[in-house]
Amino acid sequence: MTIKERIEQLREQLHRYNYAYYIEDKSLVTDLAFDQLLKELQALEQANPQYNDPNSPTQRVGGNITKNFPTVVHAERMYSLDNTYSPQELGDWIKRIEKRLGTPVNDFTCELKFDGASINMTYVNGALEKAVTRGDGTQGDEVTANVKTIKNVPLRLQGDFPERFDIRGEIILPLEGFKQLNEKRLAAGEEPYRNPRNTASGSLKLQDSTETAQRPLECFFYALAGDLPYSTHWEGLTKARSWGFTVPNSMQAVSSIEEMLDYIKKWGYQRDTLPFEIDGVVIKVNSIDVQEQLGFTAKSPRWAISYKYKAEQVSTRLNSVSYQVGRTGAITPVANLEPVLLSGTIVKRASLHNADQIEKLNLRVGDYVYVEKGGEIIPKIMGFDPERRGDLAAAIQYIEHCPDCGSPLERIEGEAQHYCINDANCPTQIIGKIQHFVGRKAMDIEGIGSETVSLLYQQGLIRTIADLYRLTADDLLPLERMAQKSVDNLLAGVAASKKQPFAKVLFGLGIRHVGETVAKRLVKHFGSMEALANASYEALLAVDDVGEKIVESLQAYFANPQQQEMIHALRGFGLTLAAEVKQQVSSQLEGKTIVVSGVFERMSRNELKQLIEDHGGKVGSSISGKTSFVVAGASMGPAKKEKASQLGVPLVSEEDFLNML
Repeated sequence: MTIKERIEQLREQLHRYNYAYYIEDKSLVTDLAFDQLLKELQALEQANPQYNDPNSPTQRVGGNITKNFPTVVHAERMYSLDNTYSPQELGDWIKRIEKRLGTPVNDFTCELKFDGASINMTYVNGALEKAVTRGDGTQGDEVTANVKTIKNVPLRLQGDFPERFDIRGEIILPLEGFKQLNEKRLAAGEEPYRNPRNTASGSLKLQDSTETAQRPLECFFYALAGDLPYSTHWEGLTKARSWGFTVPNSMQAVSSIEEMLDYIKKWGYQRDTLPFEIDGVVIKVNSIDVQEQLGFTAKSPRWAISYKYKAEQVSTRLNSVSYQVGRTGAITPVANLEPVLLSGTIVKRASLHNADQIEKLNLRVGDYVYVEKGGEIIPKIMGFDPERRGDLAAAIQYIEHCPDCGSPLERIEGEAQHYCINDANCPTQIIGKIQHFVGRKAMDIEGIGSETVSLLYQQGLIRTIADLYRLTADDLLPLERMAQKSVDNLLAGVAASKKQPFAKVLFGLGIRHVGETVAKRLVKHFGSMEALANASYEALLAVDDVGEKIVESLQAYFANPQQQEMIHALRGFGLTLAAEVKQQVSSQLEGKTIVVSGVFERMSRNELKQLIEDHGGKVGSSISGKTSFVVAGASMGPAKKEKASQLGVPLVSEEDFLNML
């Protein structure tokens, strides 16, 4: 046997042993025998680097050093889930989806909601190509080297897997492993980690993958992504399990809300006996076709929801109330608490939201309050202990002036919060607006972080967003921590931001109630800052997702002379204040709605969709009676084919579609 053949034999053996252990729950060899084979393979690979394989079982031990984790855009967005906390809310969700579909739904899955770090993995020809964190849902950090060290993540698949696909999972740190990690840290005189979830997430960003390999992480897989030939979520995950992925057996098919509640109740009782943390249950519509019909809101899938278990609650003393000013001028009261351990983290502060909430809670400074984590993330005061109040008599009085600039506060009719309307001269608002503008979701200006914005403001160098484009090297070099390289990076980042699209600029302005999605809607509808600024009340209200509050906020913003002056300055500095006008190639597909489904050889799905729009057509999200035809590629789902056949919708191949144009 040659060295190359022995290396390949060892790799195949070790992959098979891993599959048997993690998927079939069988130990085909002892741990000692497995380790000896692994060491033999390591020695052979080191001596014969020409036979390197990035997905060899030896990747489990780590060794790669990653200084920077590149940002990768997800092929399909990783949405967050809406939450429910009661049977009533769960029933309301079912009614909403049935109303939208116009028919009853009785095919769902229930799954445990693991408390860890979400990950998207791409497999090509049965090998792990890359692993990317959830990030903001649109893009995340590539952490492939670290994920390869997780023992139950398959590096090579077996069976009838697709040529290319994405799969999503949750990386967790089991409770026993977390305990052992902390015992080692305490023995070394180091601070223990606070909770398994944060430790799992932090482990993915360690620069040395050898360190990640020493942490007993696991990954549970919960969804396939992309256009794959499976008609149900259950079928897809069952297939994924056969390829080598750890899909928990706790997943269950249900057909009614009663069965959902039985599942929720069962795992509510058993959650404390599990070897890992869960914070609820995820319910999904099982049919992929129905999922596509339901689609997504701006933030969440309509076809899935999470049911959260009641949060842990603790009692602690309310020491004082302070007030924070947001970038939009909104005032948020904050309860300063006697530090207390809650769900694995030390809680010192909790939001009191607004004056109405303070009045409703009827709190006194010195009260012992009940605190829990809303959605098990954000600390929230639920009430106070009347038996421990004693003679505390003075109720908390909401402030009347801005804690930052001293201006009188105003409460807008119909809103719960108070506002400081001195937005042009309130330091916290000015700094907050500029920090928002340079942020990753807005203009994404490299070289300027939140601390740098604060420093530039304190030094009198910036007072508005437009001042960023007036900065020079002579302004920056005298500042503390500003060496030549830092200055060059900052100025280059500011210059590069002038190329950001109009939607980013509009969102970056920080107009109250105008988030990312609304900014994109406005840009698509009006096309330019000038048209938007001059739009009538009725024209603004006609835009999707734009309500009266947003219209009033937009009109107030554009009526302000200071904002007009700033926008004029931004135009002068060359920022993009109009959408790119794309020339329509032809009107050949005018009036046609076309669905793209499957995997294609000559073009990607997104390129085909762009081609449809370039020729005047409309891209449909699901097959319906309004669909003109489907551009059908390989691996188109059988449910879609059947639906197209039932509705008499023609299937057109990629080749025929391109010839048509």
